[in-house]
Amino acid sequence: MAASQSFEVTVVGGGLGGMTAALALRHRGVRVTVLEQAPELGEVGAGIQTAPNASRVLLGLGLRRQLEAIHTEPLDQVRRRWKDGSVVGLTRLGEFCKEQYNAPYWHYHRADLHRVIMDACTDPEGPGPVVRLHTDAKVVELDRRDPSRPVAVTEDGGRYAGDVLVGADGIRSRIRDLMGAEDTLRFSGEMAFRALIPGDLIAADPATRWLVDRFQSTIWYGPGRHLVHYMIRGGEYLNVVACVPCTDEVAEKWVAPSSAEELADAFPGWDDRVPAMLSKAKEDVSCFALYHRRPDPVWLDGTVALLGDACHAMLPYQAQGASQAMEDAAVLAEELGSVTADGIQGALRRYVDRRAKHAGMVQQASLRNKTFYHFPDGPEQRERDAKLKRFDGESDVSYDWLWSGTPLNDPDLGAFSYQFAR
Repeated sequence: MAASQSFEVTVVGGGLGGMTAALALRHRGVRVTVLEQAPELGEVGAGIQTAPNASRVLLGLGLRRQLEAIHTEPLDQVRRRWKDGSVVGLTRLGEFCKEQYNAPYWHYHRADLHRVIMDACTDPEGPGPVVRLHTDAKVVELDRRDPSRPVAVTEDGGRYAGDVLVGADGIRSRIRDLMGAEDTLRFSGEMAFRALIPGDLIAADPATRWLVDRFQSTIWYGPGRHLVHYMIRGGEYLNVVACVPCTDEVAEKWVAPSSAEELADAFPGWDDRVPAMLSKAKEDVSCFALYHRRPDPVWLDGTVALLGDACHAMLPYQAQGASQAMEDAAVLAEELGSVTADGIQGALRRYVDRRAKHAGMVQQASLRNKTFYHFPDGPEQRERDAKLKRFDGESDVSYDWLWSGTPLNDPDLGAFSYQFAR
């Protein structure tokens, strides 16, 4: 019997970070219960990018075949000027990423990726104990009268005891509040439109047909705002994320419905291809206020620990939020999977030591990109564009630093090669 089988972990939050943690812990022989407050497990209808650092974690969990069935692979990352659409810089992705970093850069529909991870958690033929999932399980209290067995108490009176409790419950983490952690939430002053535009509408219009000729991840830079788009589900949808100054309504509500007209109108004076593309959005356009946390290494109180956005929520300007949560999940499982119950606190301390500085650096880089992306036309913008032409990163961190290697000490994963692990 593996040493780690002698204890249990409760994960609060069934999003991508929480489910990756559950799967990674399962692979280490740990018994896991996931509590999700929503009536059904799933993800919002939007796209997600996994850079090689996250892909390597997922591939190391045995998901290659499933991911190859749902991914879309961009061949390049392209940067464009807002006014005329001219290409400022281009970074190779596609085969280059797999050759250079031994892992791919892939796009997914978030719901597809979540389903693959969740299915692996509950597959009776998978390695380790099957993960127990509970929906409609909103945690309202922590009972820590026995410090070694924290109990998550749900709104309906359910009690879930474990040797470790992991708060993977997002940017407005209830577990963080119940821990008594400091309020580190910050408002960016911006919001993001998110939309999925049907690919057949894009392909049918000569003004936008170029978007399906070669799958790319595209960033348009403009004064005070920027636009990101890429294909998912093999061209079924164009995923759009458009970051602009936040309205008072969205700042107050956090999330609000919007429309294709509002989305297109948010980019006045931009290259004609931008409104031609954005006006094709359908009824599922939403606006999200962009909040983040300041870097803070306090992720732990006894045997209650935080993961992902609960401890290091970041702005989306490095496309690394979910990827960093997946790295957290892998390191947490590696540490907990190597100890018996009496070594839990030391394992959790090592988890935070290995992750807090790294995630904090990505947080800070994402925050500085808010300014870097949005320079008005002028000397700073020209200096930025010159840097993007010889691109090795954006504001503070290079892609080599972000994407190389693995956060794990596992020698098998370190030797893993995407090219030959077929």
